[in-house]
Amino acid sequence: MNAELIQSLLPLVALFGIFYFLIIRPQQKQAKQHKQMIADLKKGDKIVTNGGLIVEIIKIEDDHIVIRNHDNSELKLVKDFVSKQLDN
Repeated sequence: MNAELIQSLLPLVALFGIFYFLIIRPQQKQAKQHKQMIADLKKGDKIVTNGGLIVEIIKIEDDHIVIRNHDNSELKLVKDFVSKQLDN
């Protein structure tokens, strides 16, 4: 009975292992890299927002950043909505 139980659970364990290494682990790695990129932002960096705007950072605060748009208008942006940092 024990051998039958192990044989029936083995495919499920293998499927979970494949699922972990192909989906869960890469997402965790990407989230960690994004968090580090946000932590490394500084005044003067150019970023792309999730909405596709290319803006410049003016000031960094606790939970948001103050950005300058192309028409020199200043906006506040929640840090989580930074998509990527552009090379200066």
